Amino acid sequence: MSLNKSMHPRNRYKDKPPDFAYLASKYPDFEQHVHTNLAGRAMLNFKEPEAVRALTCTLLKEDFGLTIDIPLERLIPTVPLRLNYIHWVEDLIGGRGEPRRGIDIGTGASCIYPLLGASMNGWHYLATEVDDICFDYATRNVEQNNLSDLIKVVKVPQKTLLMDALKEESAIVYDFCMCNPPFFANQLEAKGVNSRNSRRPPPSSVNTGGVTEIMAEGGELEFVKRIIHDSLQLKTRLRWYSCMLGKKCSLAPLKEELRKQGVPKVTHTEFCQGRTMRWALAWSFYDDVTVPSPPSKKRKLEKSRKPLTFMLLQPTVKELQSQASSIGCPSNPRPVETITAWLEKTLSDLKVLYKRVPCGRKEQSLFLTVVENNWIHGRQRRRDQGRHLRELPRAPPSGISTTPSSVTAQHHSSTQIPDSSHSDSHTPTAAQGPGSVPQSGTNRANSQGASGQEVQSQEEETSCVPVKDSGTEEDVIMESSPTSITPNTTLAQTEVTQPQSPGAVQHFLFKCLVNVKAEEQDVAVEIHWVEGQNKDLMNQLCTYLKNTLFSGEYQKKWPSSGPKVYLSRAQDTTGVKQYCEILTLSSFPTMQCW
Repeated sequence: MSLNKSMHPRNRYKDKPPDFAYLASKYPDFEQHVHTNLAGRAMLNFKEPEAVRALTCTLLKEDFGLTIDIPLERLIPTVPLRLNYIHWVEDLIGGRGEPRRGIDIGTGASCIYPLLGASMNGWHYLATEVDDICFDYATRNVEQNNLSDLIKVVKVPQKTLLMDALKEESAIVYDFCMCNPPFFANQLEAKGVNSRNSRRPPPSSVNTGGVTEIMAEGGELEFVKRIIHDSLQLKTRLRWYSCMLGKKCSLAPLKEELRKQGVPKVTHTEFCQGRTMRWALAWSFYDDVTVPSPPSKKRKLEKSRKPLTFMLLQPTVKELQSQASSIGCPSNPRPVETITAWLEKTLSDLKVLYKRVPCGRKEQSLFLTVVENNWIHGRQRRRDQGRHLRELPRAPPSGISTTPSSVTAQHHSSTQIPDSSHSDSHTPTAAQGPGSVPQSGTNRANSQGASGQEVQSQEEETSCVPVKDSGTEEDVIMESSPTSITPNTTLAQTEVTQPQSPGAVQHFLFKCLVNVKAEEQDVAVEIHWVEGQNKDLMNQLCTYLKNTLFSGEYQKKWPSSGPKVYLSRAQDTTGVKQYCEILTLSSFPTMQCW
């Protein structure tokens, strides 16, 4: 995956990658390495050292006016990566305008960091090098670009980093240091043996670095630790110390080392370019420096959070409109009002606190505060609640005495509706007792037609339970709960009253905003995250609301006889419906197609 979109914002190659075809037409030395693929696109083989060197030299010449020579047996730098590092140093030191002084540890044959920093920003550089070949090429590249007054290349002994290089520069305070350290500890690690995940594809470019450029004792981890130990002695001689890292796993132990040493200012970043990622670490002993935030945190803050969305198509909306009267909606409600009312009913059932908030003309918005998770295992909870209500002790009405034996018989007998003759003879008597509730005609008719089957009525809060005692049968009116209930009392009214304002709740699972919008003939529902503990809970709630709305389309009473055909939800079910109609007319007159 290309990482160019994550380049530094000021990197000139972020939005405009190099045009190989144009460069080939302008530079003959580069043209011989460019070939055209079957799609007619100019390509470059990054496995060839000559091609990589030609690209680097061409880009430096075209975009920065720099002319350099690089031997094939030494490290050939890529320009976009080095440019990312330069721009990050600009962020560290606070701009490009003022003259700055920096150190490049191990400048290499190309001397690319000092050349870019001096040509772009006028920075002064002290460039150190331990390899003889690299030192000669670096000196020559500085001289042929007329930058000797800004860049000083010095030859230092092996294993020299900062301490020995600054012996002669004791009076100068540098603004920063840069380093592209050797990434590997040995040849096997450099070839990817035991250091590269086997699932990763091989590198897309060739590695031409010399031994001193790509390998060091202990790898990059120990190399950077030596720079940290030098910085503990130099401290304020440099305002910022920085190093590039080739492996992300090196970042955490180095930051831990800085923490142990009490370094006050530490930050890091990522360099993204092409198909390569690098990391960089910087630290400072100054209290007045501004520490840039890591780009990963910036991207998380700037990344737009997409809402959870689902669409209710026109047939589903119409079906929900036809059933809207059952939840108290006025006749012929608008689609958005209908879906909002169904959502509010579902949220009330889930004990989710909500309130309507101002919104646009053709939409409705609900602000939700979720205190508890009531959308999972709902069927089990309802079953347990019903079992709990059935097992509650029932108090008899006044005037009817119960003995312990009758109470015991009550718990061991099943709740049944007596036959019609028995019910007709006892119901008036039961209704005359104080505290009793008369049965409605509808419930009485249901009891008469049940023929001994168990019947539960949501509209009736009392039931007649036959209790056998000493060979006689006696009806006892049982209360559904200890709470005083009237015939118009609903189950929701018997529950504990919830806070009216969602904002008044201090402890909650999450808060979100639900927007219901009209999309031509359809309705879209969007759920936006606000704050909370876990977004997965909001995903679960979204799925529950979607399934509840969709299932409402099929909440119909099926005929008692005849086959039934269920259609899976699809974009176009015309052909399936026609086929079902043919079956209905020809073979199954009683079949219904939904």
